[in-house]
This record gives sequence, structure tokens and C-alpha cells, in this order.
Amino acid sequence: MAEPALVWFGDEACRDVACAGGKGASLAAMTALGLPVPPGFVLPSWVLERSVDAARLRGLAAAGDHAAAEALVGGSEPPREAVLAAYAELGEGLVAVRSSACAEDSETASYAGQQETFLNVFGGVEVCGRIVDCWASFFSERALFYRARKGSLDDLRMAVVVQRMVEPRKSGVLFTLDPVQRRRDRMIVEAIYGLGEQVVSGHATPDHYVVDRAGAPTRQHLPNGGVLDGAELAALAELGRSLEEQFGGPQDVEWAIADGELYLLQSRPVTTL
Repeated sequence: MAEPALVWFGDEACRDVACAGGKGASLAAMTALGLPVPPGFVLPSWVLERSVDAARLRGLAAAGDHAAAEALVGGSEPPREAVLAAYAELGEGLVAVRSSACAEDSETASYAGQQETFLNVFGGVEVCGRIVDCWASFFSERALFYRARKGSLDDLRMAVVVQRMVEPRKSGVLFTLDPVQRRRDRMIVEAIYGLGEQVVSGHATPDHYVVDRAGAPTRQHLPNGGVLDGAELAALAELGRSLEEQFGGPQDVEWAIADGELYLLQSRPVTTL
């Protein structure tokens, strides 16, 4: 069977990290469990290699020539017809375009932040352009440096996630344990009004909650005046417990609340234990 040019979160193949990368497979797994994940699709890991001179790209990566590698990838073309059709099926509105390397977010290494994410992308042409930018970011100086030590410079397996954006009133991150104190009897929630990318990128100071396993706060610091109420904290804790059970260990979760609904945007294993 020919390898597809893209897969949807609801497709069984999308749950395979070798196809969809760590981020894509996690979103597909959560979708399969009926969890509240905004819909989307993934350009599988093999599409990049099909779209470039793979031998030359591996040589540039091995030589550490990030500028030439990025330029080579930047001149590539994604499967435009398939992407435009899938984007239309998503409603042709705002989407997030996120890198999803196959080696990322394993038990021994976290590639979070090594490659690019683009939010509020609009229009099919722009989506195709941001896909190429995600591919190119896999060969940035920082990404090659990290991969030389934690992965393989021969690795061209970069999937890309395209996911419908939600317009969150509140968003943030949830750690299903305390990663600093390494305590599993409590969780850490950080929350802000608007897009949670402000928290992930460090561009804004979130409200910080330490909660017990039921979501009841035991300590809090609220520079934004209290973004979350008790019911929302309890719902996040319940979701966190479910994710731990499903994925077999502590999770680092990105979430959003839009129109009164709680959405899961990402879940990956905590690798700092």
C-alpha cells in the first residue's frame, strides 16, 4: 500500500509515532479516546524526504551546515493539492501548524521547542508555506546541535501537524506532578487569559496553582487575579489523571478553555524525573 500524503487525527495510522511524530501521535491517541481535541491532520514523517534531495540534505546535516540545509528545505514543495483539500475540510479558518519530529518527547529526551510552531495561520498558501518552515526548522543550528547529541543527524523524519485553532478565553499548561519537587501527590497548573503560547514561550507571567490530585489548590500565586475557578481546576486535575492512566506516566499538558469547553492541545511525557 502506498504511504499517504496526509493522515487525519482519527486515522489509526496517525497514532503511530513513526508516521505522525510525537506530537501528532499524541493528538491522534487522545482523539481515539474521545478526549476534547480540536480536529486536524498530519503530513507524515516520510513526506519531507520525498520532497527534497534527501542524500544532499543528510550530507549538509552531517556537516553541520545548517544554513545550506535550511535553504535546501526552504525550496521544497509540500503535497499542495492534498493539503489544500484537507484545509478546506477543516473549514478554511485559522489553524496551528506545528512541527512533530518522530524522535521528540521520548522518555530520554524532550525535543519541545527545538522546532517551529505557527499559530493563527490563515489561507491554503500560507499553510503550505508554514509546513515548509516547520521542515526547515528541523535543520536549524540549535536543532542540529541537539540532535547530534540526543538523536541522529541522518534522521529526516519530520511530520507536521495542522490543527484547527480555538479562540481561548483561558489557556495554559498542566503538569500532572510537581516536576521541581518530583512529588506525585500534587499537580502544577499555570493559566493565563488568551493564548497559552504566552506561557509556553515565557512571554507572560501566568497564574500559578499547586493543587492536590483532586484539583483543590494548596498554594497559589495569582498575578492575573485568578484566571481559573475551583470547577476548572478540578476538571483539569480529572483530565490529568485520565491522561496519566492512558499514557502510563506523568504528563505535560497544554490546554485551552473556549466557549466554556475544555480542550486538549498537547500531552507529552515529563522527561525531567
